[in-house]
Amino acid sequence: MKIYLNGKMVEKEQARVSVFDHGLLYGDGAFEGIRAYGGVVFKLKEHIDRLYETCHTMMINVGLAKDEMIAAVVETLKANDLRDGYIRLVITRGDGDLGLDPRKCKGSPNIIIIADKITLYPEEMYRNGLTIVTVPTVRNHPEAINPQLKSLNYLNNILAKIEANNAGVPEAIMLDGSGYVAECTGDNIFMVKDGVVKTPLQGRLRGITRDAVMALAGGELDLDVQETLITRHELYNAEEVFLTGTAAELIPVVKIDGRVIGDGKPGPVTLELLKLFHEVTRKDGVKFS
Repeated sequence: MKIYLNGKMVEKEQARVSVFDHGLLYGDGAFEGIRAYGGVVFKLKEHIDRLYETCHTMMINVGLAKDEMIAAVVETLKANDLRDGYIRLVITRGDGDLGLDPRKCKGSPNIIIIADKITLYPEEMYRNGLTIVTVPTVRNHPEAINPQLKSLNYLNNILAKIEANNAGVPEAIMLDGSGYVAECTGDNIFMVKDGVVKTPLQGRLRGITRDAVMALAGGELDLDVQETLITRHELYNAEEVFLTGTAAELIPVVKIDGRVIGDGKPGPVTLELLKLFHEVTRKDGVKFS
């Protein structure tokens, strides 16, 4: 495996950063998870735009133009002979000292691109659906660490994931500080009822897959799509619930907190959206050969 590290392709064993890197010491950096399908990097421009927005808010000067970063992602895929795969793009603030002050990071940010295979959930979960729970760990307040920032500080999500693991389920719902549904530990969440597709308005990352699925639901399926406040009561009584994310793609949920959702099987809207999503992934993005 070859890793892109600060403009060079290096072997996996040689892909190293300093122990003084602020990404390691403090989670001070940003990342994106991106997918390639059959020689198309799905929504690559959108992923890069979101990455640079995160870095702008965090006041990290990336040092590469967006088109250069896009070229670096494609170069990494080619170097690993991957037409289908998962790309992890990481930007850290760079090397500093043991203090918090980011001004002490005098050098350039570290830019790391990894391309590999990924399977987040086993195939049978896509056929049969997930059982998930709500966990006590709430999503970060937007004026603490804004959920829109895809930063390397993922402790909020990790603590919730530990609670999911302890409950024996693969994923968990996180509420916002007001008790409304925000998102899952690594995925956005949707519900379907009475021909309306709903997804949380606040307390969540604006997912690239989420936006693609909303466009498909409102376009090809001509459904009413709403970003709104959602309670657990509404989820329990939905006809369908599903999750979206780059790694997960689109996966149905059939039980939440012990309550069966709908008839306990993946629903027709979920299945149709999954089919449409798989079709669009090979068309909408940056093509390479």
